[in-house]
Amino acid sequence: MPYLAPMWHRGPTLCLVNHVHTDLWQMRFGGPLAPAARIGRRLEHWALTGAQARSLMVAVSASTAHALRAIGVERERIRVVHNGVEEPGPRADRSPEPLFLAVGRLVEYKRIDLLLRLWERVRPVTGGRLLIVGDGPERERLERLAGPDVEFTGHVSDAEKHRLLCAAWLLVHPSAVEGWGLVVTEAATRETPTIAFDVPGLRDSVIDGETGVLAHGESSFAAAWCTLALSAHRRELMGKAAREHAARYRWHRTVRQFRAVAAEAVRGWEP
Repeated sequence: MPYLAPMWHRGPTLCLVNHVHTDLWQMRFGGPLAPAARIGRRLEHWALTGAQARSLMVAVSASTAHALRAIGVERERIRVVHNGVEEPGPRADRSPEPLFLAVGRLVEYKRIDLLLRLWERVRPVTGGRLLIVGDGPERERLERLAGPDVEFTGHVSDAEKHRLLCAAWLLVHPSAVEGWGLVVTEAATRETPTIAFDVPGLRDSVIDGETGVLAHGESSFAAAWCTLALSAHRRELMGKAAREHAARYRWHRTVRQFRAVAAEAVRGWEP
């Protein structure tokens, strides 16, 4: 509905897009609901290219900007403003035992079920625990799938989330697509590197081989998970690089850039 704002709002409109849901419609509405996926996909694309035809678009990453161009949004209407995080407070202690963390809403495209399968391959090599932080409609099914040494924490406070990000050895993020993957930057401020798949959004927030690893398949994800878990020195180097990279993405900078685009949208509006 926010994408349709120009249909009822008389005035300048600025459209913030985290990611285009093109492939996610089918993932969310499969089988007998496939017609709903097709309708949703077409409606979203029309809203972004039709209803918002006169608006500036704010994409949170280069991947999102590319997805907008792919559905027909003109390049000159797109501005990239990256997600930012608050200045981090004091760091808590790292866990002395292997601790791996996944954070996010428990929905299909986050692919926590895939992570649980990979954990069965990784756990015999690394030992330790896998914590799943977050809640959502997939939680009950995922809890049934989970093997040993997996804990579902549900929703936690921001303070607890950052304590866990400090304690974790690695953030493991198996999502099929992201706009940016804000938790990657939050983990980076705590010197915690990320293992993710080489997919839109995450290839923007993770520098492969420097601040984490971008895997090209399930086997490479599991291999990177094991390798980094067994190499404290490499994790430390990646963690420090991740912290330095995350320093570029602070909330005050995001706000300043967004305000500049908002002012541009106001100046360019014609009744």
